[in-house]
Amino acid sequence: MGIRSDPVAGVPPPQGNVRMSWWLKLYGSDIGKKATMAITGIVLFGFVMVHMLGNLKLYFGAAHYNEYSHWLREVGAPAFPPSSLLWVFRIVLLVAVALHVHSAYSLTLTNMRARPVDYARRDTLEATHAARTMRWGGVALFLFVVYHLAHLTWGWRVVHPDFVAGDAYHNVVSGFRMWWVSAVYMAAQVALGLHLYHGLSSMFQSLGWFRPGFEPSRRLFAQVFAWVVTLGNLSFPIAVLTGIVR
Repeated sequence: MGIRSDPVAGVPPPQGNVRMSWWLKLYGSDIGKKATMAITGIVLFGFVMVHMLGNLKLYFGAAHYNEYSHWLREVGAPAFPPSSLLWVFRIVLLVAVALHVHSAYSLTLTNMRARPVDYARRDTLEATHAARTMRWGGVALFLFVVYHLAHLTWGWRVVHPDFVAGDAYHNVVSGFRMWWVSAVYMAAQVALGLHLYHGLSSMFQSLGWFRPGFEPSRRLFAQVFAWVVTLGNLSFPIAVLTGIVR
């Protein structure tokens, strides 16, 4: 004898289930995934900008940079336990990355299924190089983030033999002194700049923040943001290789 799971006539389903069903239905649509990519992109773009601005402390010397690194772990204390807010922020970023990647992957599969046979000829009119390399650039950036964490956060000896726990300034300078490490970082920053430019340009349209005559301002904003972040991040390995930062 089984237990019926059908809703009783006249009795509304639990409100929580209605909300969950609505969110899942929205996310299951292409529009929902594009909106999710845009919203999570805002979170990630904001982090990239703040991260770059914080790393400018590198130019003020070891004491300032290490003090900033220590502050990140102690922010919120003594109201909150040490590193607690940092972990909250990390979890938010992790969720944003997971949703961003999953949305991009799902939309890519949808596009491939919609056209299993590629065009015999492509006449690209408005697509930029950034747009055409968006997907593979995203994969490359994801792999770079894993490497970046292993190199300067987790301190894996296989990628950073000279890592010293608690000395962020030393780890950055000693790491970038190896030319091939700096080359990897600089290549990743170029890919990041292209990703930022196309992502920011697409974000406004995905969220419906678009109207006639807004195109020049949208592109200018995306260009300025991408250039500022890219040049700022490129300056760090270049400064170490040229001896500006010792």
